[in-house]
Amino acid sequence: MKLFLKAIVKRLLMMLRCYRWGIRGAHPTAYFVGGSSLHHDVIAGPFSFINSGCILGPKVRIGAYTMLGPRVMVVGDDHVFNVVGVPTIFAGRPSHIRETVIGRDVWIGANSVILAGVRIHDCAIVAAHAVVTKDVGPFAVVAGIPAKEINARFPEGAQRSEHLKMLDELGIHAGGHYVAPRPFLPTLLDTTR
Repeated sequence: MKLFLKAIVKRLLMMLRCYRWGIRGAHPTAYFVGGSSLHHDVIAGPFSFINSGCILGPKVRIGAYTMLGPRVMVVGDDHVFNVVGVPTIFAGRPSHIRETVIGRDVWIGANSVILAGVRIHDCAIVAAHAVVTKDVGPFAVVAGIPAKEINARFPEGAQRSEHLKMLDELGIHAGGHYVAPRPFLPTLLDTTR
């Protein structure tokens, strides 16, 4: 019962944050910790998590099961800087801002900077303090300034296929909400906790 009440309070808190920030694209299971600055058009997939102090500019799409560590920023692409004789501060905003896409089951470490227009593919990991200036491939582990691939989350082949298959199977709908399979969820009836 205690777990159930905690889930209800958490959901109500998220509804309040989404209302206050004007966010309509967050899945009911997404969770944003307070203290972040999120553009109203952010799209957050099922079970995504945005930690405190994050700054997300316009046109950011976050996939299911993705985690953003504290103070992650998705910024850029929002100033005109190439008008001769006009200071950047007065040059205005571009008419088109590129979409930033962060795939499913991505983990972005604390204080990372993602430049607008970048695509981070499914199952990638971005190390803390990295600056991502170009697309990150699936299952890549990147670090540094600018971010470069340093490892792979899983080796090529069967493990990757198995993991992607698991992600696809997690998308079980129940009344409009994603529901994780039994092994991932504590049961509400478990009285031993």
